[in-house]
Amino acid sequence: MAGSSPAARKSQQWSSSPDRSRLSSILSEPRNTEISHHDALAQAQAEHDRVREAAIRVYHDHELQLERKRLLDQQKWILEQQRLEEERIRAEERLRAEEERLRALKAKTVPKLPPEPPTPVAQTNGFATAQSQTQPTPTTANLGGLSNSKPSPFGAQQPSSTNGLKEHANGTTHPNPSQPFGQPKITPQGQPSSSPSPFAQPAKAAAPQSNRLTAAAPTTPSVSTNIDRYVEIHRNLKKLRASLLQQSKLSPPLKKRMGDMRRELRKNMGQLVGEKGGNKKQIAAIQALLDESLSGTVPSELVDPSDYITDKREPVEGALHNEPQLPSLFLYLLNHFSKAVINQFINECGAQPKTADPIGVIVAMIFSKDVYLWRGKTLIDILMAKLRVVCPVIFGYRGSEKTENGRLRLGWKKTEAGWAPEQQHSDRMKGLGAGYAAIALRNFSNSKNTNPWPPSRYWTSIARIVNTPPAEISNTQCVVLRAMIESSEEKFIQFYGSAAIAALRKALVEFPEKAVDKTPGVSGLQVLAQILKRDVGLEL
Repeated sequence: MAGSSPAARKSQQWSSSPDRSRLSSILSEPRNTEISHHDALAQAQAEHDRVREAAIRVYHDHELQLERKRLLDQQKWILEQQRLEEERIRAEERLRAEEERLRALKAKTVPKLPPEPPTPVAQTNGFATAQSQTQPTPTTANLGGLSNSKPSPFGAQQPSSTNGLKEHANGTTHPNPSQPFGQPKITPQGQPSSSPSPFAQPAKAAAPQSNRLTAAAPTTPSVSTNIDRYVEIHRNLKKLRASLLQQSKLSPPLKKRMGDMRRELRKNMGQLVGEKGGNKKQIAAIQALLDESLSGTVPSELVDPSDYITDKREPVEGALHNEPQLPSLFLYLLNHFSKAVINQFINECGAQPKTADPIGVIVAMIFSKDVYLWRGKTLIDILMAKLRVVCPVIFGYRGSEKTENGRLRLGWKKTEAGWAPEQQHSDRMKGLGAGYAAIALRNFSNSKNTNPWPPSRYWTSIARIVNTPPAEISNTQCVVLRAMIESSEEKFIQFYGSAAIAALRKALVEFPEKAVDKTPGVSGLQVLAQILKRDVGLEL
């Protein structure tokens, strides 16, 4: 290439150009003519149209994709609504089928047996001697295989020890030490009755003969004239709160810390969850607050705890607190803890009874802990006083929902605007009934502490309700009774065995049948009996 001429190099340079015609047209003389400009504008317009058409096409494709997605979403929504409607229809069909079966059961009658034939007469030396009829024939109609000569565990007399229960003079029933729960019961023939599952079925003739459970239902007091001990405790707690407010005005540190304690306690109660072991942080925080109030770090006046319990107590050897007085801040926090428990029951457990269980666990834990006992016994009467005011049905009170005094006796909430709506009242009662069961049906067999509210209290509460005369049965009683049983029947049977099954029959079958007014609550008890039969195989 070194010897190439300039002309040859120029020829090679032009020959390597990719578009000689275009370049030549640019370098040509007439490139600035009007025609050339028109051609360039035409080319630019054509390119613009091409780009615009491509953009419009892409836009239309995007619109089609969006429309397709919208149609698919709409189709999915329609299918979901269709599925929900089908589920609703199936649920209504199941409910209708249950109601039809219930009506069929009501309409079914069992014909009475014909009269017994006359007793054969034996002739002896010319004298007619009839067989003795003074001794009744043993039958299987007695609970637990007991003969007729022994009282039924649900009779008005003291129950036999084979049921693991004894009735005290005050009408409450307590476990019989000679027959602990969970052990097989011995029949008169000496054979233990085995129960392979908590829902073991007794014989169909094993219904109790008596029409009343073994517990004395209290008379119906007038709320305005006959104030019981729990109402007195509730009034004393209001005075305690007023006293702490007065103390806080004279002590700024007490005022600030007392408010913080109250808010922290309420916050931790609202954070309880249902998972096992998921409430350790909340329980530790609540116990730390109670410990701080007991230690005297935040000084408060000393008060006599006797104003907040139902029994008279003397010092007990080995008790952590035998002194005649306790810090008022400690009792104030127990009062607010109890109030938070009641509010949790009302606000969360009406729709979902199972959510009451973790609350019942922490209640049992707090009121059974040694450091929070006074003279060796629990202070749970503070909580029960509040429960007595909001849900008197549990404690045997009854009344007519059609009268002012009757609604007061039933715990119907009344505000300045008037009585609470019926549905709101029912939801409150459901939550409180479920919460009471979560407190009372706690198993302390593996705990060193004493159960602050044992299962015998649950038995007594059910007995007080089902022993109501037919004309006085109210819808509120039935709502509370169902809430106490629903989701708690297995624990009840684990404590009392076949006696619990007989009690459930009394509560869910015989009690609603004898009600004069067939309210929704009465129907709810009958439906619960059918649900237990369908879901867990419990034949009542």
